Amino acid sequence: MTLKDCFYIGTIVSKFSFKGEVLIKLDSDDPEMYEEMESVFIALGNNLVPFFIEKSTLHKSDLLRVKFEEIETEADAEALLRHKVYLPLAVLPKLSGNKFYYHEVIGFQVEDVHYGVVGKIVGINDSTSQALFEIENENGNEILIPMADEFIEKIDRAYKKIIVKTPEGLIDLYLEN
Repeated sequence: MTLKDCFYIGTIVSKFSFKGEVLIKLDSDDPEMYEEMESVFIALGNNLVPFFIEKSTLHKSDLLRVKFEEIETEADAEALLRHKVYLPLAVLPKLSGNKFYYHEVIGFQVEDVHYGVVGKIVGINDSTSQALFEIENENGNEILIPMADEFIEKIDRAYKKIIVKTPEGLIDLYLEN
């Protein structure tokens, strides 16, 4: 299993008990969907290593308390701290309509209903309070468009295209020199 075949679900942030349990801080709007996992991949060095889950429960709003098989002591759990946790892309449920996974839309073309073709999505910036499409136009200029529901008109998966309706002048701000 390689990193490109997986998606990030969170990071192991602390030990929970003397029996080797850990807390995973989940990077999800829907933490409940991770309660029933049988296994995960943990990034150790340059490898993704499978770990099988003995039991797991939600702890507070975005933490998952996990007991892995063969992790029996605090020292075992300590070795996993600050490591990133992944799942295979194949386990993601298919989304439809205007819902999408970030990795899914990389490479999609963006068209504005007024402006026309804006460019291709080269990344997603979710480090701000409002996630942004990072778009590169044909001249190599970067254009940032908020991933707000009110801006997204349609996601056309068949043609790898997102139709947006941005506020007047937003795209022009990036193209003025």
